[in-house]
Amino acid sequence: MQRAAVILDRDGVINHDSSTYIKTLEEFSLIQGSAQAIADLHLAGWPVFIITNQSGIARGLYNEQTLADMHSYLYRAVSELGGDIQAIYYCPHHPDDHCACRKPQPGLFLQLALEHPVDLESSYYVGDKITDMLAARVIKAKPVLVKTGKGAQTLHHPVIEQNRIPVYSNLADFANKLLADSDQEE
Repeated sequence: MQRAAVILDRDGVINHDSSTYIKTLEEFSLIQGSAQAIADLHLAGWPVFIITNQSGIARGLYNEQTLADMHSYLYRAVSELGGDIQAIYYCPHHPDDHCACRKPQPGLFLQLALEHPVDLESSYYVGDKITDMLAARVIKAKPVLVKTGKGAQTLHHPVIEQNRIPVYSNLADFANKLLADSDQEE
């Protein structure tokens, strides 16, 4: 049976982003409250997934082992709070590669739906960039914009207003609202 999930972008939503890329584990710094938000969503019964573009690999700025170390750190941080991340999917390609897995293309979302019983159309996709909002639209998920990362700049993009995309201060703010609304529905 398929069910709704919360799917998250990584850089700028869960951890602080950088215009020079997050290249080392030392540069991988969680946004305050993001690990707790993931744990809270999981504990409330929401499967949580991450889909992220990581072109720094194709650019030679870091390798897949460094990325795996960052993700191990994130899994541990969430686990220590009683939560879990179902899976992390990433695109290692350069934008010029025009692959099917780089957001806003739907490749990684379709892979997620093949590997897990997730109904993409009833799921939320939380991001901070216009490519995240466009990706959500392509897969017919519910887009959510957070103001962290590049979200403050993305807020002024016409797609946000035209589509009445909900905007939250950060991931914790979104999680708190979703969980409060879920409690009211019960």
